[in-house]
Amino acid sequence: MVIVMQAGAADSEIETVIAAVEKAGFRPWVNPGVERKVIALLGAVDAEKAELVDHFSALPGVERVTLISEPYKLASRRTHPDSSQIQVGPASIGGKELAIIAGPCSVESKDQIFKAARAVKDAGANLLRGGAFKPRTSPYSFQGLGVSGLELLAEAGRMTGLPTVTEVLHPADLEAIAEHVDIIQIGARNMQNFRLLQEVGRVGKPVILKRNPGCRVQELLMASEYIMLEGNADVVLCERGITSFENATRYTLDLNAIPVIKRLSHLPVIADPSHAAGDWRYVAAIALGAVAAGADGVMVEVHPDPALALSDGPQSLRPDKFRRLMDSMTQVAIAVGRQVATPHEQL
Repeated sequence: MVIVMQAGAADSEIETVIAAVEKAGFRPWVNPGVERKVIALLGAVDAEKAELVDHFSALPGVERVTLISEPYKLASRRTHPDSSQIQVGPASIGGKELAIIAGPCSVESKDQIFKAARAVKDAGANLLRGGAFKPRTSPYSFQGLGVSGLELLAEAGRMTGLPTVTEVLHPADLEAIAEHVDIIQIGARNMQNFRLLQEVGRVGKPVILKRNPGCRVQELLMASEYIMLEGNADVVLCERGITSFENATRYTLDLNAIPVIKRLSHLPVIADPSHAAGDWRYVAAIALGAVAAGADGVMVEVHPDPALALSDGPQSLRPDKFRRLMDSMTQVAIAVGRQVATPHEQL
C-alpha cells in the first residue's frame, strides 16, 4: 500500500500521515525525488484491508491510496511513478545521458589502472570500474589486491575525475570500500546474499546490483528491496546474462529483461555485455543491442593489454576497440533519444 500526497502538501500534513502509519503498526518509507511525496507502508498488511485504505484516504493532504499487489514494494513503479535518476559526482545514471562504466576486471598495478583510466576517460566513459576483491571459481586464481587495489582505483579516479565502482564480497570489507569508492557493486554470485545486501544498504553509497544468471526478474527486484529497506534508494539494476541451453557464449544476455524491468520498476537498468559474452568479439554488438533496448548504460571491461590480464582477459576490449564502440554507441543512443558524453582530451 502506498499513500500519494497532494502536490505541495505541507510538511505538517506529511508528518500527520507518517504518525498515522506508525500508529497503525507499519513502518513508513517516504520515497525521495518525486514531485508528490509518496509514503509506502512497510510490514504485513492483512489482505490490504479496505478500512485502512479509507482511513488513510481521509487524512489531510492525501491525494489517493494505492494498493500494490507486487511482492516488491519500494522498487515498484507504483510506488515511484517517475524513473529514478542517481547522481554520482559529475555522472548520472538513469537520465538522458547513458552511464558508461568502463575499466579492467581487476586492478593489477598502478601503471595498468592508470593506463586504463586514461583510455576510458578519453573515449567518453563517465565512470571507472576496477575490482579489488575478486570472486574466482578457483582458489588458486588471482583474488585481487585488496585494500591496495582500492587505493589505486581511488587515485585513478581522482586523476581522471571519474567516479569509481568496485565489488564487495564480504561485510568486513565494506568500511574500506566505502572509504575509497563512489559506487558499491553486488556481484551476481551475491545477488541473494541477503545479509550482505542489508549491510550494503546501511552504508549510504549508490549500489549496482547484478542479476544472478539463474534468477528471474522478480527475484532481482526482491533483492533490491533488501537494500532499499535499509534506507538506500540509490540502486541500479544490472542485467549481465542468464543461463540457457546455448553455450556459444558464457551466458545469454536477456535483452527482454531491460524493457520489462523498466515497466515494472523505477530503478535505472544497465547491462554488462562483457560478462554475458565472455568473448571480446561479441561485446560491442551486445552493448549496442542493450542501448537500443532501453538500457540506461553499459558496463564494459577494458584493459590496456588483455593478453596479460590477470582476470577476464578474453572478454576485455583494448582501448582502441572501446573507442570504436563508443563511436557506434553514440549513433545508437541518438536513434533512441539518448546521448553519450563527448570524448575528453588526452590527459
